[in-house]
Amino acid sequence: MPQLTLPKNSQVTEGKSFPAPAGATRLRKVKVYRYDPDSGANPRIDTYEVAVDRSTPMVLDVLIRIKNEVDPTLTFRRSCREGICGSCAMNIDGKNTLACTKACDEIAGDIAIYPLPHLPVVKDLVPDLTHFYAQYAAIEPWIKTQSPAPAKERLQSKADREKLDGLYECILCACCSTSCPSYWWNSERYPGPAILLQAYRWIVDSRDEATGERLEALEDPYKVFRCHTIMNCADTCPKGLNPALAIAETKKLILHRGH
Repeated sequence: MPQLTLPKNSQVTEGKSFPAPAGATRLRKVKVYRYDPDSGANPRIDTYEVAVDRSTPMVLDVLIRIKNEVDPTLTFRRSCREGICGSCAMNIDGKNTLACTKACDEIAGDIAIYPLPHLPVVKDLVPDLTHFYAQYAAIEPWIKTQSPAPAKERLQSKADREKLDGLYECILCACCSTSCPSYWWNSERYPGPAILLQAYRWIVDSRDEATGERLEALEDPYKVFRCHTIMNCADTCPKGLNPALAIAETKKLILHRGH
C-alpha cells in the first residue's frame, strides 16, 4: 500500500497557548488554526482559554473576544452577524457553517475552528474565494432577455415566483462547495453545488429568456454531471437549502432537452 506524506511545510504544528486570566469562570478551550503564508512558517493550532458567557453565545462572539482582548493578530472575516452575508463561513467542530449562527452550547468539548477546507488560505481563518467568485460570475447571474424591456418591471406570477424558493436564499458562503469531494478534486472544471444552485435559480426564473443557452453551458461531464449526489451540500448548508436537488432538476432539464 502506498504511503502518503504531507510536505514538511504543510504539516500542522502545535502553536501557542493563551491561558485565561485568574478568576475567570465558565472556561472553554478554543483551538484555532493559524497560518500566514508570508511568514514561511508551518500552520499551527493555537489554544485559547476563553470565558464563554451570555456575552459570547456564538462562536463568532468568541473569536471577536479573542481578537479584542487576547490576540489582535488573529484574522477572520465577519460582517452582518445575522447569517445573511456569509462572510464568517468556516469549519467549526468538523463541519462547515457560519460562526455567527453556530452556538457554543451546541459544541461538546473543545471548540475547534479551521478555515473552509480545500481552498488556499490568505491568512488564519480567511480562505481565498477568488476562484469561487469567478465561477459565480461565469454563470451570468442576472436576467437575460431578447424581448424589449417593458415600461416598468417584468411581471411574474405567484406560482412562478414560488419556483425560486429554496434558491434565492443562497448567500454564497461556500460552505456547501467546500464540503463536496467533487469540488475538492475538480474545482478547476466543476463549478460546485453553490454555483450550480445559483445557475438553476436563473434557469427556472420565468422572466429569463436564455434557458437553452444556460443549459447548454452546463451540459458537460465536468459540470452538472460531476455531482454524485452524496448530499454533503444539503447537510452543511447553514440556510437549510438543498443544492443537490437543484442540480438533479438541472440534469433532468438537460436530458429532456435532448429528446
